[in-house]
Amino acid sequence: MSLSPEQAVAELVAKARTAQAIFDEYNQAQVDEVVTAAAWALINPENNARLAELAVEETGLGNVKDKITKNHRKTLGLLRDLQQAKTVGIISEDPANGMVEIGRPVGVVGVIVPSTNPIATPMNNMLNALKCRNAIILAPSPKGQPSCTRLLELVHRELDRVGAPRDLVQQLPTPVSKVLSQEMLSQVDHIVATGSQNNVRAAYTSGTPAFGVGAGNVTVIVDETADLADAAAKIKASKTFDNATSCSSENSVIIVDAVYDAMLAELAQVNGALLNSDEKQQLQAAMWHDGHLNRHVLAKPVADVCAVAGLSREGLKDSDFLMVTETDAGADAPFSGEKMSLVLTVYRASDYAAAKVKAGEILDYMGKGHSLGIHTTDADRPVELGETMPVCRVIVNQAHCFATGGSFDNALPFSLSMGCGSWGGNITDQNVHYRQYMNITRVVRTIPPREVSVDDIFGDYKRKYLS
Repeated sequence: MSLSPEQAVAELVAKARTAQAIFDEYNQAQVDEVVTAAAWALINPENNARLAELAVEETGLGNVKDKITKNHRKTLGLLRDLQQAKTVGIISEDPANGMVEIGRPVGVVGVIVPSTNPIATPMNNMLNALKCRNAIILAPSPKGQPSCTRLLELVHRELDRVGAPRDLVQQLPTPVSKVLSQEMLSQVDHIVATGSQNNVRAAYTSGTPAFGVGAGNVTVIVDETADLADAAAKIKASKTFDNATSCSSENSVIIVDAVYDAMLAELAQVNGALLNSDEKQQLQAAMWHDGHLNRHVLAKPVADVCAVAGLSREGLKDSDFLMVTETDAGADAPFSGEKMSLVLTVYRASDYAAAKVKAGEILDYMGKGHSLGIHTTDADRPVELGETMPVCRVIVNQAHCFATGGSFDNALPFSLSMGCGSWGGNITDQNVHYRQYMNITRVVRTIPPREVSVDDIFGDYKRKYLS
């Protein structure tokens, strides 16, 4: 007799708890060895290449070359972040304040895996969870399930090598379904949800503590002081990486009038193709059906997008990305939203102040909390954006999709889950990283009292307003 979804998930959770209880006794060196072992399952070049091929074959999203790069860099970068992190026993001491912090596991972590990153996202979550002595259960998307299964087989082989319990890393049984995924969310101790806002909402309403992410709809401003060639090269590199599967890929660029024509020329120089008004309407009709993005253009090569839209102008299909001009933002201007395709929306602003206003309008429509980019040599403008715009990250003079999730040349943690704060309906404004997979117990001792009087607090106020 087959198991009910509740029973099937309960079996996985029970095995995870048994494995996690063993893992809880490991010291920091043993934990770090398990993390290294699990990571080798993907860092091994032969494994990485085959997994990337499988992911593209199964999901039809992205391209193999970039997935190999993403899998490698995201995993290696995370290992760098975790290398010196303390997660076992005493992780910090503050004698002056009588405080000792002790790292503790959260237990069994449930992770929702999007089809856009069926390898990099589960590995990122695995390493963070294992670093903090947790067990983890993955809920892959149905399309990405086979490659996720193969990744698990390779991870289990490495766990066997170092003598760690296999059941530290599991996934839902096939075929993966919404019912199974929902049941997992209700039975685990802790959730990390990446992908669609439906996935995030399901996690938030499960009754289990959850870290989720907000919608991406990255906009980047190019002002009159920018290095235009550098900006164009970075926008192109980010926009085209893995066929724009990343939520951190630029969806819109706002160019100030003084450099508008010159910047368009630079974007053309890096093989971007600007559509005319008729072609734009053709593309719009093909990309959205009843308000929903057409899956046949999602993360597909430009030639495929052109074929779907019936765009036949000579040379278009050989470009690296398409561009359309827009003036408005909102539901009536669908190109102002997230597209997850090789299409970049171009806005013209009279000056920097107008560019800020337009960026705000786009964020109000979609993408609040995520991030905003700027190409500039003005040192004050990025800080001003950080003080006024509803985003958790302002990315300065960088290829956005490489920078937002952590890079070797910036200080953001390597992550595939970007919290968007209250603006994006999330509990965190950080890149989700290992600290979100760990409980901390604080041992608190007395210190010399630091009492204050009423006059210490209210003296100035009383003298100013009450005398």
